[in-house]
Amino acid sequence: MEMNVSKNDEQVVAKKAGGLNPAVIIPIILAIGICIYLFVLGSPGNFKDAEKLGGASVAFSDVEGKDIHPDSFLGIIYKGGVIVPILITFMLTVIVFSFERYFVLGKAAGKGNLDNFVVQVRSLLNQNKIDAALEECDRQEGSVGNVVKEGLTTYKALAHDTTLNKEQKMVALNKAIEEATTLEMPMLEKNMMILSTLGTVATLVALLGTVIGMIKAFFALGSGGGTPDAAALSTGISEALINTALGIGTSAIAIILYNFFTSKIDGLTYKIDEIAMSIQQSFAEFN
Repeated sequence: MEMNVSKNDEQVVAKKAGGLNPAVIIPIILAIGICIYLFVLGSPGNFKDAEKLGGASVAFSDVEGKDIHPDSFLGIIYKGGVIVPILITFMLTVIVFSFERYFVLGKAAGKGNLDNFVVQVRSLLNQNKIDAALEECDRQEGSVGNVVKEGLTTYKALAHDTTLNKEQKMVALNKAIEEATTLEMPMLEKNMMILSTLGTVATLVALLGTVIGMIKAFFALGSGGGTPDAAALSTGISEALINTALGIGTSAIAIILYNFFTSKIDGLTYKIDEIAMSIQQSFAEFN
């Protein structure tokens, strides 16, 4: 019993250690986002009046931003203002954790075709070939295989147990499968909340940037006396539109990828439930 508890503890630690740590990765991504904004988007080559900058980034030049006119799309994005590096950070975060989820879920799906694995295991269970089914699980090396292997191992142990009646054995088998599934789920669902959150927050932050841009635009209209400041007005409007575009784009990508990965997790969970039911039916029939 003590060995089983120790094994379960080690599995839990392994699952928690899997995947990227947001507390470490997100600050790094934020630093990268700020650097992209300052040195890539703010590069002198992205502006018509580059000679005024003396080779320095727009952010570190002595020239006021309104005197510099974008000469490329990157320069236009730079004129979006202080909210832009935050939105860049959101976009990079979505990309990084999407790749992380893709590789983790791909590993969780195991080797070979998962549908064929399910069919093969169910066929072996119908013939009560538990050892052969365990060998299939070893070859599969995925989350589904891990859960099924735990269930089959418990199956074998209960089949030779004479101290429990059939009903008690079924309860123990169900509990073993549920515990194995519970150990696998944190690894599958880790960092999914980040994609879900950014799908909403990116739009709200972009809206903040839009509001700031519109405030600047209306301020330009009201502060010019009889003649509005056209440069300040256009800067405010462009800042509003740039933030809106970045926020909506980031939010759309985050939502699409979140739903995609959620469907993959649901598919794996369905396969686990499918084989778990076969294990229970086989145990009830042959024991």
